[in-house]
Amino acid sequence: MGTLLAIALAILSAVPAMLVRFAGLNVPIEVATLFYGLAIVGASFAMAWGAEAAEHDIPRALALTVVALLAVFPEYAVDFIFAFKAGQNPEFAPYAAANMTGSNRLLLGLGWPTVSVLAWLFRGQRRLVLTRDALLPLSFLALATIYSFILPLKANIGLIDSLILFALFGAYALLAAREDTEEPDLVGPAATIGALPSGPRRAAIVGLFAFAGATIGASAEPFADGLVRTGHSLGIDEFLLVQWVAPLASEAPEFLVAALLALRGKANAALGLLLSAKVNQWTLLVASLPLAYSLGAGRPDVLPLDSRQVAEVWLTAAQSLFGVAVLASLSLELGESALLACVFLAQFIAGGVIRTVLHDAAGGETELIVFSIVYVLLSLVFMVRARRVLGTMWRKGRDQTRRGRQKGLAPSRRDVA
Repeated sequence: MGTLLAIALAILSAVPAMLVRFAGLNVPIEVATLFYGLAIVGASFAMAWGAEAAEHDIPRALALTVVALLAVFPEYAVDFIFAFKAGQNPEFAPYAAANMTGSNRLLLGLGWPTVSVLAWLFRGQRRLVLTRDALLPLSFLALATIYSFILPLKANIGLIDSLILFALFGAYALLAAREDTEEPDLVGPAATIGALPSGPRRAAIVGLFAFAGATIGASAEPFADGLVRTGHSLGIDEFLLVQWVAPLASEAPEFLVAALLALRGKANAALGLLLSAKVNQWTLLVASLPLAYSLGAGRPDVLPLDSRQVAEVWLTAAQSLFGVAVLASLSLELGESALLACVFLAQFIAGGVIRTVLHDAAGGETELIVFSIVYVLLSLVFMVRARRVLGTMWRKGRDQTRRGRQKGLAPSRRDVA
């Protein structure tokens, strides 16, 4: 009954938006935008439940990748709409980067700390140790982060960047698919659906995907337009609305799943889920932007970044570097989580006050650069703290590679880990 009620609520959340879109229900733009946002939230839950239930049929590490990817699919759709419109109208270009940077920073600045705090409050865990499964996404997150610093230097995101980032994700997914299959940790409706016999389970998964796809397809564009128009009508910085409201709507299910796993004592799996999502966003989400922009423009082109977007990408890359540095010790401590959250919230509040209250554009860009420097300095400190762990991993990998060459065999990732 609980599963049926949850699925019913997810479906019903889309009804008001469909009435506005297809039945001509006349409501103010702010209300219509709210309806479309609720529809995307419901679709996001349906997508996440279906993806998690599918974990019974694919390797665990690959399942984490697939779940994280499908859970943020609604966000990809919104970002794709903004980038596509930017190819037709340059005024939309800033909003594509806004949604991308906001989703990345929200995931790391609030998602990771939430898992850590819940593990401490309800399980007494003050330190989360990364499992072997987490080493793969952490390694690829480090590579994607290093590459991301190139984007603001060029002040654009081009098709070459798309190719490189797609290749990076492809390598990550290929290696994840080779992991051993384990019994998945499912919660809520996903657990009930996953426990069904294979036939009904797959039918339920397909049904959830069909509902989510149709709802997102109908809601993404009016939701994106509504955010911009709502900002105009309420006198709020449209960039900030797109940057934070859209990711909150699409990532709510992912945050909830991670929170439920942490409450069940599966905090390591929760952190692994959010880590995989971060890799997906820093590779596929960024890589999709030039493609959508080129489609909108009707020719191969690069997505330009203005001075504000350049500063936003700098900040997002610097925060990602800090996240990698924190996890370089192969653990996440409560104090480190508090620092991640505090710096994120400090920047969020400062940026909101400067942009929305003071209306100081130059001051807003300065604030972004200052916090970028703070993140980089913190990253250096944490890298130095983790130097022994990093040195040990490097020596183990080198020794295993040497022995593998002597035997004519490549070392397995299990041996290296």
